[in-house]
Amino acid sequence: MTRYVLTGAPGAGKTAVLRLLEIKGHVVVEEAATDVIALAHALGHGQPRHDPAFIDEIVSLQRRRQRSVRTAESSTVFFDRSPVCTLALSRYLGLPASRALVREVDRVVEEGVYETTVFFIRNQGFVEATTARRISFEESLVFERFHEQAYRDLGFRLVDVPAGPLADRVAVIQQTIDQLRR
Repeated sequence: MTRYVLTGAPGAGKTAVLRLLEIKGHVVVEEAATDVIALAHALGHGQPRHDPAFIDEIVSLQRRRQRSVRTAESSTVFFDRSPVCTLALSRYLGLPASRALVREVDRVVEEGVYETTVFFIRNQGFVEATTARRISFEESLVFERFHEQAYRDLGFRLVDVPAGPLADRVAVIQQTIDQLRR
């Protein structure tokens, strides 16, 4: 199976892109960090990023989700973020990379878990706050740069998916995949 990562700033529209890819018949895997944050909030923890286990909980959930994908070998799977994104998050928060995070990033790179082409969903010029997303647009731009740097440092090729109508964004992804298959 072919596994692609979608990444970008919080609120860039990754989830909407994933939904349309899913409707078009692709397998999609949800983001782990948002779910870890939402669960922490539901349990009454207002600032989960201050929990020493925060990053490792994300890594663990990402790994379980990545390993749970069971589909035909010919399928294309899209992941909403990867452990490289968790590395970017750790750096953005000023946290040292935990051993679990370093091991997982090393594993996915060494094993070639994801294609080296990563779709970078560009910001839309604003961020809508949600229960789990509490970041300003300005902060999201800084976070966006951390993501770009983390992927580039590890040798991934970023394909820009510019802001615009949802169908156009998905068309960029599909056209890129079609070209890669030739």
